[in-house]
Amino acid sequence: MRSLFEPLGYVVEAERHPLDEKFEEWGPSWYFTVTLQKEGVLKDLLTHLYVMIPVLDDEKHYWVGEDEVQKLLRHGQPWLSAHPERERIVDRYLRHRRRLARQALAQLLEEDQRDPDAEEEGHGREEEEVEERIGLSEQRMGAVLSVLRSAGARKVADLGCGSGRLLQRLLDDPSFEQVLGMDVSYRALEGAQRRLGWEKLTPRQKARITLIQGSLTYRDSRLAGFDAAVLLEVIEHLDEARLRSFERVVFEFAQPRTVVMTTPNVEYNVRFEGLPAGKMRHRDHRFEWTRERFEAWAREVAGRHRYTPRFLPVGSVDAEVGPPTQMAVFERTDSKG
Repeated sequence: MRSLFEPLGYVVEAERHPLDEKFEEWGPSWYFTVTLQKEGVLKDLLTHLYVMIPVLDDEKHYWVGEDEVQKLLRHGQPWLSAHPERERIVDRYLRHRRRLARQALAQLLEEDQRDPDAEEEGHGREEEEVEERIGLSEQRMGAVLSVLRSAGARKVADLGCGSGRLLQRLLDDPSFEQVLGMDVSYRALEGAQRRLGWEKLTPRQKARITLIQGSLTYRDSRLAGFDAAVLLEVIEHLDEARLRSFERVVFEFAQPRTVVMTTPNVEYNVRFEGLPAGKMRHRDHRFEWTRERFEAWAREVAGRHRYTPRFLPVGSVDAEVGPPTQMAVFERTDSKG
C-alpha cells in the first residue's frame, strides 16, 4: 500500500485486524482497514483507485486483452509513467501477461518521453535570449550562491538542475561538501554530466556530487538530509494543480533547513523587448506570477510547514514593475533548536 500510494502524495494509515478478537493467540488476519489522505482533485483519486484496486487484488475476474492496455494507459496518465513501481503496477494490472505488460510499458515510456527534452532545450534557449541582455541567469546564480553561503549550507540539493549550470558553481566551491542534482529529464542530466566534465572529475569530486532522475511531485527518500534545497526557475514549469504535491515533497518530506526558490516576476515582462504583450518568457511555463501572488503562496506554504519566508529581488528593480526575478528564501523555524 505504501509503495503504491505514497509516491502519489498520499498519507497511508493501515490497521491490521486479528483473525479472531476472542482468540488473540490465533494471531493477525490478512485484513486491514486502510485510510488514504491527500488534498487533491477527486478525478485524480478515482483514476488512482481504478488502477490500484486490481493491482492490490492481483486478480481480474475477466479476460485481459488489448483493451485492458488502453484502459491502463488512459487512466494511468500522466502519473503512472513516473511512478517508481510502474513495472509492478503494469504487471499486476494486466494479470502477469508479459506481452501486454511490455506493450504497455513501451507505450508509457514513449508518451512520457515524446522528447519533451528536445522541446525543453529549444524553449530554454528562447528564454535565455529574452533575458540575455540583462545577464539575468548569472545574477540568479550569484544571488542563490550568496544565500547558500550565508545560511552555512554544506549539503545542497539542486532540484530541477537542468543542464547543471548551478551544479558546476557548487562543485567549484569546496565549502559545499555534498551536492545533489535532480531532474525529471534524463537528457538534461546527460547535459549536466558533460558540463561538469564527468569523465575528468577526480574521485574526490565525484564523491561530492550525485545526479539522479526524479519528479518533484512524488515523494523521494533520496531528497532527505540536505541543509538546503534550490529551485532555480522551477515551479513555473509545474501545473498549478500539482503545486500542493510539490509542496509536500519538498517542505513536508525532504524538510531541508533552507529552501531557496526563484521564479519570474510576470509584471516585469513588459520591459523585455521582443516579448509580445501577455506572453510568458518560456513556452513551457504553466504560469508566471505577480509579486503579490508569489508572496501570498509562499507565506501559505511556509505557514503550513513551520518555515519563515523572506523575499529578495534579483536583477535591477524597476520602480514601476519591480525586479525581473523574484526570490523566496524559506528557513525552518525550528532549525536552530
